[in-house]
Amino acid sequence: MTTATVPHPGRTDGAFAAVLKAELRLFRREPGALFWIMAFPTILLVILGSIPDFREPSDSLGGLRMIDAYVPVTVLLSLIMAGLQAMPPLITGYRERGILRRMSATPVRPAAVLGAQTGIHGAAALVSALLSLTVGRAVFDVPLPRQAFGYVLALLLAILCGLALGALVSALARTTKAATAIGSAVFFPTMFSAGVWLPVQAMPDTLAHIVEATPLGAASQALGDAAAGDWPGLVHLGVLALWTVALTAGASRWFRWE
Repeated sequence: MTTATVPHPGRTDGAFAAVLKAELRLFRREPGALFWIMAFPTILLVILGSIPDFREPSDSLGGLRMIDAYVPVTVLLSLIMAGLQAMPPLITGYRERGILRRMSATPVRPAAVLGAQTGIHGAAALVSALLSLTVGRAVFDVPLPRQAFGYVLALLLAILCGLALGALVSALARTTKAATAIGSAVFFPTMFSAGVWLPVQAMPDTLAHIVEATPLGAASQALGDAAAGDWPGLVHLGVLALWTVALTAGASRWFRWE
């Protein structure tokens, strides 16, 4: 008669901590990911803020300056980079090389890698958001969010939604090349809906309503409302929550360890 051996919880926790430490070390050695997630959004904000017209009040934005509207956009840009450009090729590469399959036979389950990756990329997006807010305030006198709690809530929902989208891409793609191709195909529409080329507030009403039904469009509006001092619209928060649940369910349904 044999007795099943169950890994001790402390041992599993220690294994996850080791995986997290290793993945963080590898992430720090990726200058491309560090630049595009943590530096590029703020650099873009500085470039846009250097345009004189962007520092003048705009009637189409209700008296706001274009640079005021672009701070939430650059905040969202960091999580788009993390969720669609950085995370899917990395996770798919682990599957393609058999790393996840080999880990499934050890106390360090493949889920530990996924948890570490989502945590690291989520933290990087959050740091980038704080950097954009700080530079916007210090360099261009963009007011800090007047509804701080609502802003944090909308930001956290947006980050979860962006990472869930990245997880779905990782689930659907069978190879690293496919992950890069799918991520790039989704990347540009997502940037548009976030307002990278034109802030959602400045879009025609019909187009704005359509964009607000997308995760990043809803996030842009929620962040904009909180920045202006209003509580984020429940509709926008609800859209973010529904997209997060749907994307997470899809990623869980189609994800394969090998």
